[in-house]
Amino acid sequence: MAAGISVKHGLLSRRTSLFLAVHRHISASSVRLHRAENSAHKAARVNEKFCLDLVRDYDGFVSSLLLPVEARRSSLALRAFNVELAQVKDSVSQKSIGLMRMHFWKTAIEEIYRDDPPNQPVSAELWRAVRKHCLTKRWLLRIITEREKDLDDRAYRTLQELEKYSENTQSSLIYLLLECLGVTNVHADHAASHIGKAQGIVTCLRATPYHSGRRKVYLPMDICMLHGASQEDFIRGSREQNVRDVAYDIASQAHVHLQHAQSFSHNVPEAANLAFLQTVVLEDYLQRVRRADFDVFHPSLKKRNPLLPIQLYLRSWKKSY
Repeated sequence: MAAGISVKHGLLSRRTSLFLAVHRHISASSVRLHRAENSAHKAARVNEKFCLDLVRDYDGFVSSLLLPVEARRSSLALRAFNVELAQVKDSVSQKSIGLMRMHFWKTAIEEIYRDDPPNQPVSAELWRAVRKHCLTKRWLLRIITEREKDLDDRAYRTLQELEKYSENTQSSLIYLLLECLGVTNVHADHAASHIGKAQGIVTCLRATPYHSGRRKVYLPMDICMLHGASQEDFIRGSREQNVRDVAYDIASQAHVHLQHAQSFSHNVPEAANLAFLQTVVLEDYLQRVRRADFDVFHPSLKKRNPLLPIQLYLRSWKKSY
């Protein structure tokens, strides 16, 4: 009898030991899993904040905040990606270095679509956006390719060349924003094409004082030649009539594109209007440069419109562009 009790006690002890060992193993695994999840969550927050800080000083930041929650973070990732590429030209001293940066991003896009993104904040957020919205790779690569060509650091030969650059960069970005909003509509695409062209043209015109201060001029040469305005006129900040005429022609073309985009508004899905909020910013600059008699060096154009966030909110509330 005593022997039987001893055997049972031994079996019970071994089972207890086995249970405790398994429990400790499961507990340790749970702790490691919990820590890994916390670490991943923390890394995601860091990546998101990095993108947020990168675009905070740009007009597109407020536009992104007005998007639906499910598209907002992806929009910020796309704008951060665009800012990263745009900054390459001004941040490198040699074209070869810029080409290396562009090569990194081309490789990064390929790796993102293989679900193996580089350990870089913008790449990580872009990977999340691609997975969530099935973004078209062609648009991302087209932005990189066009930015790469722009490293040549020269003025646009014609206004049409500036429009092509704008289509391949700004319009491509808007196509991606439409995908984030789940919009697939040919009229929305046409409107996006014209808005992107207008944005590229306005950006080039608006940045003229900044570039002139660095002794660079990127305005279309055909328009400058038409009015007898030299690059030196812009570098010294001339406010003569021929310089204003150049600005008038370029601003007018941007306005034409905005009108074309507006012509599609009745056939564009309501959800797409939020991707076109940037038109508020473009219209604001075109109105202010017109009031300054197309003097791009006028001091009033250096100031930001403090009412712009309110105007953007009202436009988003009206669901129009």
